[in-house]
Amino acid sequence: MYISFRFGLIKRSSGHMEQESSVTKLNIEQIVADILNTIEREREREIVARRYGLYDRKETLEQIGELLNITRERVRQLEKAVVARLKAVADKDLPMVKQFEEAAIAHISSVGHVARVSDLSAKLTKENSKIDQSRVSFLAQLSPKLSVIDDNDHFFHAIGVRAEHDEKKIRESVGEIVNAIKLLGKPVDSKAIQEAVGHADHVRVAALASISKQLASLGEQWGLIKWPLVNPKNIRDKIYVILRDNGKPMHFSDIAGSIRDSAFKRKDVTTQAIHNELIKDKRFVLIGRGIYALNEWGYSKGTVADIITEVLKEAKLPLHRDEIVKRVLKHRQVKETTILLNLQGKKEFKRVAKATYDLASK
Repeated sequence: MYISFRFGLIKRSSGHMEQESSVTKLNIEQIVADILNTIEREREREIVARRYGLYDRKETLEQIGELLNITRERVRQLEKAVVARLKAVADKDLPMVKQFEEAAIAHISSVGHVARVSDLSAKLTKENSKIDQSRVSFLAQLSPKLSVIDDNDHFFHAIGVRAEHDEKKIRESVGEIVNAIKLLGKPVDSKAIQEAVGHADHVRVAALASISKQLASLGEQWGLIKWPLVNPKNIRDKIYVILRDNGKPMHFSDIAGSIRDSAFKRKDVTTQAIHNELIKDKRFVLIGRGIYALNEWGYSKGTVADIITEVLKEAKLPLHRDEIVKRVLKHRQVKETTILLNLQGKKEFKRVAKATYDLASK
């Protein structure tokens, strides 16, 4: 059996499931086609298909109205009426909706009872194309046991298990998580958020956080989207994250390699580009031959002679050369001979006793 409208013929078949490796995928296109075949009027089928983007991009009420020579308000009324009818008969007359609903709930429940549409589509469809995602969203709208969160400035397009939390509860829970992270003031893992909001399940906390456009994550850390530690937007931020996670100084070539091996969205960097950015940013301090540390670790810019000067100023008395070497090596990764050559060859320092030095200005 076929249905015919402006998108062409849609073939009906009985198979809605296809085996792909060890994962069972839904034949999402066929499920949608079978549902559209239950809509008697061609114009109504076309309105639903175009509004939800089931075979091409989503279209506005105005665009569909111009095509069908009716007002945008009439398009809205017909869309609302058709979807309401489909929802009303979904349990009894649309077994393909039940099939989708069961598959969707099985996956969503395993990841915290809520998930982005794109993630659910990736699990249930072969290609996870934009059209696949539109079809998944459409089917979720018809499923009585699912809640749908529309895409807007604050939320990603998402689907939740209604038995666990309806649309209102999802929005409220995400708001609580965002506020908790703001109060904590730094990136934290889902368990810390769980404790802050008094939630019983840190997996669900992470799932809820993942649908908020105000939050971002890197590794297991969650934070506000504007925080570089969870959402590094440029090379310098990525360098900062790599150094901070490493917890100790690194050579610029190792930093470049770590970025390329990271989970960053864009990680195609060159070693030279990393070196250039390290030189420009005050957060990074050169402490050895190509080795950089974070300024916040107590390192400061300057030559080996500058560091010796600071060591002697802080000591306020002459120091044995071995003590000077020991203190300088806390700030610079250089050879001991380099420090000794500076002590002996720079006019800023004078020997005041055997192997003991002070500032020449004293």
